[in-house]
Amino acid sequence: MTYQEALACAKNQTGPYCKACGVCNGRACKNQIPGPGAKGAGDTAIRNYDKWQEIRVNMDTLCPHAKVDTSLELFGRTFHYPFFAGPVGAVKLHYGDKLTDAEYNAILVPACAQAGIAAFTGDGTDPTVMEAAAKGIAAADGIGVPTVKPWNLDTIREKMELVHAAKPFAVAMDVDAAGLPFLKNLNPPAGSKSVEELRQIAELAGLPFIVKGVMTVKGALKALEAGAAAIVVSNHGGRVLDQCPATAEVLPEIAGAVRGRMKILVDGGIRSGVDVFKALALGADAVLICRPFVPMVYGAGAEGVQALVNKLGAELADAMEMCGAATLKDITGDMVRI
Repeated sequence: MTYQEALACAKNQTGPYCKACGVCNGRACKNQIPGPGAKGAGDTAIRNYDKWQEIRVNMDTLCPHAKVDTSLELFGRTFHYPFFAGPVGAVKLHYGDKLTDAEYNAILVPACAQAGIAAFTGDGTDPTVMEAAAKGIAAADGIGVPTVKPWNLDTIREKMELVHAAKPFAVAMDVDAAGLPFLKNLNPPAGSKSVEELRQIAELAGLPFIVKGVMTVKGALKALEAGAAAIVVSNHGGRVLDQCPATAEVLPEIAGAVRGRMKILVDGGIRSGVDVFKALALGADAVLICRPFVPMVYGAGAEGVQALVNKLGAELADAMEMCGAATLKDITGDMVRI
């Protein structure tokens, strides 16, 4: 099955809000929440996509011919590609009644592992969301990253017990979820974290700890101080605050400040293997791609996931070959034009 065939299967399967667009650029659903849009006007999600498109790649075929190697080593695991499926939670709310979170992860996690990448799984107010995600990751030999919401510390301790049982290769927290409406006014309170609180959470994790939702050099340095092994440069897909810069705009300065001291991932509007190449050229070690995996799962299940991974991987390999990069380490900043 091709990506286009899988996308065609997704039409009318993803609920009333997601349109399974040919290009997921944030425009058709920009202010739709519930749904894949934003709680505001949705201009940040649109900007995320647009800024990657403004970056061009510098083609250079005057170089030694070599077989392209797209593999990535991260926290003791080797993956076929430097991209992962991003976390999605409350799929029934945002994408219709076809799948529960448990059913979504039961498809996504093993399909990503089979395709040579890993899935970040979501979290929610319903405790069964994390329970099901943990079971799926455990069944996939730990090839997955459970992503815990920024709850209060007591709730996080409970979540970490599930995480440890799954034996994943890393654990994440999407601190940018502090802006989601359903997290506000919870009792006990949930939301933003101090450096000291984040340090406690990293210690509770007991695994490589990834802080998702960093958009400034200051934030990256705070995550480093708290003991994070990696960050995800992310504005939560543009869902939580309008008028933010795009992740592509802030990635170079953040990478310049902390690269070599922690792993750097980035998400937000990355929609092709060429976009993945651009992100790596700007300083990322890997990327997350979130929304495009949803219609693949809803439309074609594991076959859809494989089709998207194949598409992204082929596009990345082609960009690397045409720009003179035989391995991921060969991708440098002079291979893109901003």
